[in-house]
Amino acid sequence: MLATIPYETFPKIALGPLELRTFGVMVGLGVLLGAWVAARYIEQHTGVVRDDTYRLATRLVVGGVIGARITWDLSHTNQIDSPLDVIAVWKGGLQFSGGFIAAVLIGFPTFRKWTRSVRWSNLDGYAYGLTLGLAFGRVGCTSVGEHFGWQSSFPLAVDFRGGTTREAALAGQTFHNTAIYELGYLLVLFGILTLVIRRRPSPGIVMGLFCLLYGTARFLSDFLRVNDKTVWPGLTGAQYLMLLLVIAGIWITMRVRKTTSVDELRPEPPALPEPTDGEPLESTP
Repeated sequence: MLATIPYETFPKIALGPLELRTFGVMVGLGVLLGAWVAARYIEQHTGVVRDDTYRLATRLVVGGVIGARITWDLSHTNQIDSPLDVIAVWKGGLQFSGGFIAAVLIGFPTFRKWTRSVRWSNLDGYAYGLTLGLAFGRVGCTSVGEHFGWQSSFPLAVDFRGGTTREAALAGQTFHNTAIYELGYLLVLFGILTLVIRRRPSPGIVMGLFCLLYGTARFLSDFLRVNDKTVWPGLTGAQYLMLLLVIAGIWITMRVRKTTSVDELRPEPPALPEPTDGEPLESTP
């Protein structure tokens, strides 16, 4: 058997007498850092103050968590044994597809009020922050033992050494851990977006690349999962959303960037006063 990555779950972090849920800590850090990255980007590219971005981001996160939990509950009814299990997000169990759809629905009324360039520059910032936030979330998924894949001796597969898990696994098994794979390609995607941003792209390009690249990678990695419910023709619910993301990414990069301009973000120069009869108009140096 080829070398694999030693893996043991770590659902709790001990800080002296205090024990913290790793999943909750990682998701919380992802939200904070993702919101900071988004707010910083948006302030630099649109002038929107960070507090406004934080307020909207808070609504998107709360709605996204609720949507992500609802879709997880609906697709994992066999893991719900009590009413508390329905809302026990601190133990893991968030589904990106439901969270993404909920966040879009909540943010749409605000997004449509902005001009085209301001709208797409804001969405670029949220996509940039979301990439980092999702990476931290996948560390949380790894800690509680979920999103396991087929047994494999692939060098990047994990050699399970033990610990409590959300999905069934036996010590000594080697299998694909798609949470770790997703952590890896999210970090790569964050690096790619960082390089693109340094080139000052047209509004919408960052969001377009996020949809296209993340959608493609997640669509392919979901084929490795063994515990997610599938529907005809053997795709998970998340894979159907990823197909829509890829289509949206192509549309954004091909069309939106052609109809937006960085110049739209610049404030119009103040109008000069009308000259009066007999008085020369003073010029501004």
